[in-house]
Formats: sequence, structure tokens, C-alpha cells
Amino acid sequence: MTSTPSPRHRATSVVLAGGGTAGHVSPLLALADELQRRDPDVRITVLGTATGLETRLVPQRGYPLRTIPKVAFPRRPSAALLRLPQSLKGAVDAAGSILDEVDADVVVGFGGYVSTPAYLAARRRGLPIVVHEQNVRPGLANRLGARLTRFVATTFAATRLAGARHLGMPLRTEISGLDRGARRAEALEHFGLDVGGGPVLLVTGGSSGAKRLNDTFAARVRELSDAGIQVLHVTGVGKAFEPVLVGDGAPYVVREYSDRMDLAFAAADLVVSRAGAGMVCELTAVGLAAVYVPLPIGNGEQRFNVAEVVAAGGGLVVDDAELLPGWVDSVLVPLVRDRERLDRMAAAASHVGTRDGDRRLADLVEEALAATSREGR
Repeated sequence: MTSTPSPRHRATSVVLAGGGTAGHVSPLLALADELQRRDPDVRITVLGTATGLETRLVPQRGYPLRTIPKVAFPRRPSAALLRLPQSLKGAVDAAGSILDEVDADVVVGFGGYVSTPAYLAARRRGLPIVVHEQNVRPGLANRLGARLTRFVATTFAATRLAGARHLGMPLRTEISGLDRGARRAEALEHFGLDVGGGPVLLVTGGSSGAKRLNDTFAARVRELSDAGIQVLHVTGVGKAFEPVLVGDGAPYVVREYSDRMDLAFAAADLVVSRAGAGMVCELTAVGLAAVYVPLPIGNGEQRFNVAEVVAAGGGLVVDDAELLPGWVDSVLVPLVRDRERLDRMAAAASHVGTRDGDRRLADLVEEALAATSREGR
């Protein structure tokens, strides 16, 4: 008796929507990597815009990127507000065409300009929606998305979204699996820092840089060097400067951008940075003491992002307006040279951080797919 061959299993098609900044793109890519580790046949499509960091980071990671028109939601009456319905319809239609083309099984959104059209297009098609919110204060796109699904995840326990589960931030394995002590010598050599030298301060304003951080530390190159503090300053693309050193003080290394932030973290004893959710989660996951300088504009989410780690003793907050050369002299230099205090802060940060957000979010995606399969689509 000849058996009838079973139909070939169709690979799951997952569309990940998010972009603009590294804050949206990095967790998106971390989830994509985890889904691919679980099922090498999974088909990943990233939905973004033509102007965000995703245009470089997504192809670099090996995933296909499809773009739709960027639709900003005006916060006050304007001509753009009058054009919003038509602009949004165009973006939803474009997102829907891509979902149809890739035969999507699930849409996972990370917020930002792309997610709202993706959520609405998925809802029209009865596709399961998974929402991940990175910040304590959720953005407009994810507040909408959370109304369309019961599969909602947050990075921080303090985030208020109906029915959300606190799963943490999906992180790249080079960060979540980082052993700072084991990689320290390699990291120092990679950046041209002294292996047997003084403590290392990492200064970074994120992928786009931060003028306040750049200006303040550019004005203290010599003082930090003379104090025996090695500095790795990641300024942001197009914002590098040439540090002027005199004598044989500690090195002050300036980089516009680093695609090896894992090694930057391995080299550092203390970090001064903005307080974006991604940075906060990475620093706590690897157990690094930090001084956070929340962005003074927007809806204030950066100050909320650091509330838990600061309360635990793993970090300090300084207002943007107070981050001046005099503050570096009076507060930062003594802190960097206080090894015992830095060790206590690092331990406190590590107790706050999580390293398995990618696995937890992938579990939620699989749960959404299974639930939709049971209920029928």
C-alpha cells in the first residue's frame, strides 16, 4: 500500500515593525536572532522607514527590510494634522501589501512611526499582534497596539499598559552573554587603552551623540588625563573631535561610533550616558555602574527609565543642565577613582538587570501564534 506524502510544512512568517532609533531597532534584531535560533527556517521581514537607523542595521544583520511611508502624529493643530488621515491610510495600505506579499503569520511591533500602520494592517487581516514597549512611559503607537491584542510585553515593571507582562528588554547575545572580566584585556587593546593603566570611563550619547556630553567632556580632556582616568568617548557620527593631550597622562580615545559596544562595556569601569531604555537595560544586564543624563526633551521617559536602578544604588542621575566641567571635577573624578563604590554600584546594577528578554519575548510570540491557530483565523 502506497502512503500519501504529507504536505510540506510552511515556514512561519514573522513581520517585525519598528525603526528610527537604535532604541527600537536593537530589541527588534535581538528578537529576530532568537526566533531564528529556535527555527532556522523562520522567515523574518523587518518593516521600517527609509530614513531610520534600520536602513543600515537591519541589512547588516542579514534580514530583509521593507519600508513604508513615515507617518508622524502632530501634537498640535497644523496642516500636517489635516493630512494625517490620508497619510495614515497610505501607510496602512503599504504595510498591508507587504503583509500579504510575505504571507505574514504574526506582526510584532516595537513602537515608533512604523508600528501604528503595521498594527492596523494586521488587525484588518485578523493576524495576531504582539506589542513590546521599551520605555516606562509608553508611546502613542504602542498604546494603540495594546488595545488590539492581549499579547503585550514591557521592559520595565512600572510601565502601565492594560494586560501587559513584564518580560524585560531583548538584548543581543554579545551583550546578554558578555563576561566583562574575561574580555577586559581584549577590550582595552581593541580601543588603544592601557591594559595596566588607570580606571576607564566610557562616555556615550548613543548612536546620534549628545551635544551636552560632548561639549562638557571635550572641555575636560586634559584634567581627566592628568587624573589618571582613561576615557573612551563615543561622540556620535560626525561629532568627533581631536583630544589635545600634554605630557604622559592617561589616554583619551575618541570614536564617532563603535559597532563593538560589548567591548566598550568590557573595558569600562563607569559609564556616563543618556538614559534611553536600551542603554539602561544593557548596562544593568552586564553590571556596570553608570551616571545617567536623561534627555531634557520629549515626554520625560528617560528619567523614569532609570528610576529602578538608581533606587537600587546601581546608578546616579545628573540633570542635563548640571553636566558641566565643574561637575566633572567635583563629582565625577572622585567617583571614578573610588573602586569600592564602583564595585557596589556594579553589583546593584546587575541585580536589577535581566539577560533573557529575547527568550521571554520569543515565547510570547509563539504563544500568540499557538492561540491564533487554536482559535482559527
